[in-house]
Amino acid sequence: MWYIPGEIVNNPYLLLTPGPLSTSATVREAMMKDWCTWDDDYNQGVVQPIRHRLVAMSTRKPGYTSVLMQGSGTAGVEAVLGSALPQDGKLLVLVNGAYGRRMADIARCLRIQVVMAEVAETEPLSAELLTRALTADPAISHVAFVHCETTTGILNPLPELCAAAKAAGRILMVDAMSSFGGVPMDVGELGIDFLISSANKCIQGVPGFSFIIAREDAIQGCKGQARSVSLDLFDQWHCMEQQGGKWRFTSPTHVVRAFDQALAELEQEGGIPARHRRYQDNQRTLVAGMERLGFSPLVARDWQSPIITVFAAPDSPDYDFKRFYLGLKERGYVIYPGKVSAVDCFRIGTIGEVYQQDVVGLLAAVEDVIFWSGRK
Repeated sequence: MWYIPGEIVNNPYLLLTPGPLSTSATVREAMMKDWCTWDDDYNQGVVQPIRHRLVAMSTRKPGYTSVLMQGSGTAGVEAVLGSALPQDGKLLVLVNGAYGRRMADIARCLRIQVVMAEVAETEPLSAELLTRALTADPAISHVAFVHCETTTGILNPLPELCAAAKAAGRILMVDAMSSFGGVPMDVGELGIDFLISSANKCIQGVPGFSFIIAREDAIQGCKGQARSVSLDLFDQWHCMEQQGGKWRFTSPTHVVRAFDQALAELEQEGGIPARHRRYQDNQRTLVAGMERLGFSPLVARDWQSPIITVFAAPDSPDYDFKRFYLGLKERGYVIYPGKVSAVDCFRIGTIGEVYQQDVVGLLAAVEDVIFWSGRK
């Protein structure tokens, strides 16, 4: 669909994914103005307020700060791992999905000493798993894990994991990519040293940068440790602190302005608790409707996040995901292929500019598309 001056482009389909996700017309409209990366109107008028709002959203405790980093969420993870680990540091990564394994892959690429403690992809991480790994290897200095593992949609037990890591005196890094802004948490109360998330997840902005919320003294401790120039967490933070929100290198100005609008819309919705309720309602409606149509979720209800749900593929020789996907896309809905290693499955996200009527519409489309044996 071509852009017509003075109008907002309408999307041809709804993205039911864990991000990038469907955004509001007003978030997209916010990108229609150009900004200068050196100008105070942008740096002090947009970037600095974003940094302060992110901290205020994350904790009531003092001593926390935030920094924005160009690139995807993975770039933010790499910035933290590559900057926070000293040369003699050792990282423990708890793994129950593809994104935990990616953290370990990043560490290995950066020549960081790393060990993994892994459970099955459909099982949650546990404090016991973490404690056993630390007991077995006292040299471990840092602990990292994914809060909402979007491989399966599992919401790992954040308070228990954080408590175990902090009781052991380790530096704690949490990938909250697809949970921050959509699941209530207090970073300070949890004792998280570094939390990483992305513009295009629960805050409902567009892709282009990640952000890190961290203890200020933890970021200061990263000085001189970075294994990358562009992903130097301390230098990026120091520049923003000393120069009123300025980025070291070219800032994704349009994306940042869209994020500013998305933050305003989060506040208008009622903040994180209200958004969490909407996502929960979306997910519950989705599961109830999909079960009625014969689909089975892979994750136990107690561990299921409101972010994304994995469904087992139908047990039919006639089922084909690509045909199913295209049928839904033709009707205005885009879903995700599966990422679970051992099971044929697909994923449906319930975050973004998505409401109850959208989920109901999707369920009607699924029922209409079903083509495999026994249904049509």
